[in-house]
Amino acid sequence: MSGTRSPNRWLSKAAVNGALVLAVVYMLFPLVWLLTAATKDAGGLLAGNAFSFEGFDLGGNLSRLAEYNDGIYFHWYLNSLLYAGLGALACSLVSVAAGYAFHVYDFRGKEQLFGLVLLGVLVPTTALALPMYLLASEVGVVNTYWAVLIPVLVNPFGVYLSRVFCAGYIPDEALEAARIDGAGELRVFWSIGLRMVMPGFVTVFLFQFTAVWNNFFLPLVMLSDQKLYPLSLGLYAWNSNAHAEPDFYPLVVTGSLLAVVPLVVAFVSLQRHWKAGLTAGSVK
Repeated sequence: MSGTRSPNRWLSKAAVNGALVLAVVYMLFPLVWLLTAATKDAGGLLAGNAFSFEGFDLGGNLSRLAEYNDGIYFHWYLNSLLYAGLGALACSLVSVAAGYAFHVYDFRGKEQLFGLVLLGVLVPTTALALPMYLLASEVGVVNTYWAVLIPVLVNPFGVYLSRVFCAGYIPDEALEAARIDGAGELRVFWSIGLRMVMPGFVTVFLFQFTAVWNNFFLPLVMLSDQKLYPLSLGLYAWNSNAHAEPDFYPLVVTGSLLAVVPLVVAFVSLQRHWKAGLTAGSVK
């Protein structure tokens, strides 16, 4: 029996490990291509030898990227950091506060209202772009930073996820103990609830940061001034010009490589909060 189980177990492990290796190769392949292609000039890219480091010119590509059009690429970079960083931070706070309210408080129409939130999860964001543009036009914020920032403050999936985290991480006894000690509801949320649900806050932040950083359609609809573009829209504009001017190809590839850096930094630096947040604010 043991001799039969051992080969089966070995085959199962080999199959799982093989599938994981294939998944890793599949995910890393575009990144490796991007890393090597960013070292090429236009001729090297069009020649089809992007996977070699022959003719290494990463420094030249970075220099041309910084100099083109008075360094507008890094202006787009700052815009993306503003949209994604500030938008994701505010959205995470709003989502956690809403999820906390749905979990802690009882009020008339609570479940019906939460059902509307779940309905919002099913609506694709692209379907809302035109209505949001019309609303932004009525308010007069089209072609401003607010046209991109305000819509990303609301995330129905973040509210749903926050309620799930609150239900799992916030015991009613901890909130009651804080109220008995004289803490107000806002203090209870800020000092107890938010700290206990910090893994949920970080999760919503990372999801929203990634979504806003990669957001393309909303800025395309809302913005016409190139100085307000995020990276996604700016690189798209350059790539559209690359068919007529091949010198844009190295700029697009090098710019795309730099655009990956904040996402990697965000995930690597914030992953520790998933563990740390599990015990933050707990009752001693």
